[in-house]
Amino acid sequence: MTTLFHAVVPQAPSWRLDWQDLHDAFGWIRALSGVPQDPVFHAEGDVWIHTRLVCEALVEDPEWRALPEPRRALIFWGALLHDVAKPACTLVGADGRVTAPGHSRRGQIMARRLLWQLGVPPAEREFVCHLVTHHQVPFFLLEREHPQRLAFTVSLQTECRALSLLTRADARGRDCPDKAHLLENIELFQEYCRENACFEGPRRFPSDHSRFLYFRKPGRSPDYLAFDDTRSTVVLMSGLPASGKDHWIERNSGDMRVISLDALRSEMQTEADAHQGPVVARAREQARAALGHSENFVWNATSLSRQIRAQCIDLFAAYNARIKIVCVETTPDDLTARNRARPDPVPAKALDRMFDRWECPDLTECHELTVVSN
Repeated sequence: MTTLFHAVVPQAPSWRLDWQDLHDAFGWIRALSGVPQDPVFHAEGDVWIHTRLVCEALVEDPEWRALPEPRRALIFWGALLHDVAKPACTLVGADGRVTAPGHSRRGQIMARRLLWQLGVPPAEREFVCHLVTHHQVPFFLLEREHPQRLAFTVSLQTECRALSLLTRADARGRDCPDKAHLLENIELFQEYCRENACFEGPRRFPSDHSRFLYFRKPGRSPDYLAFDDTRSTVVLMSGLPASGKDHWIERNSGDMRVISLDALRSEMQTEADAHQGPVVARAREQARAALGHSENFVWNATSLSRQIRAQCIDLFAAYNARIKIVCVETTPDDLTARNRARPDPVPAKALDRMFDRWECPDLTECHELTVVSN
């Protein structure tokens, strides 16, 4: 992991926070200054003031200080990044009320690119990204329709204990009339997660198929050992262009059939920036034929967003396929070099659009997940 990632994290014995260094080092931190917040819930001031107060509250927390340094660093970065998307999401209504709809999910995507550029390994990066995704969850978990499923999702994407530390700092780092209520809800979140065996680690299921069905079918018991009725295996590739998906397939797929959107684009003479409907339709037609014969195959596409993956997974699961996702990554420098070396490089604007929807897969989506770092 990069020296910079750890260098900004306060250390004993002084636990000093150098805000000037952080302000000078990162443009996304400077962008927080002047971004308004609703004075009812954030009377302390703008997003930059709130972020500073949250980080300071976290660093003063004895529970955070008692953690091993690597875990402290991850939670500190979660605090630093938790509102990173507010400059892009903040709206001021006609009545003067300030909101930032979607800033948690948008922040997750922004954090992923920022941490990738810093060289943070995938597992640690995703831990931080999903602290950002879920940083408001402890405030309202028990009010949700399916609190257990959400708690289990948090436990598989990051860690519920770490999230409670971040959210407690988020509550303490604001000036609002309901602070005591927020802190009480965080304590209830902690107790609920302990009762459901997902507080300090991922929730365990009787089998990977039980886990897969639990997240697909409401009302299932997490303790039920599901009969494994899968009839074939589909390997769904996920990764940015030039990350190494083709190389992985060449070395690992054996004699499995490969359904490649790039190959179909070439065959159908469809440009990468043209409408992709016919290409996807042809690929899905080939997938149905393979699934109908219980044939194993590889689905080779970028599959960057959870929504796009879900469309594929729904099709594969309808034919009782076992779904393995292989997520392939490389460094920013290598990706740039490889893309330039391709016969048809992906344009910079197209890559930027891909970064804006880059959501890494996790175990709530599939039977098995493999992350490959090239």
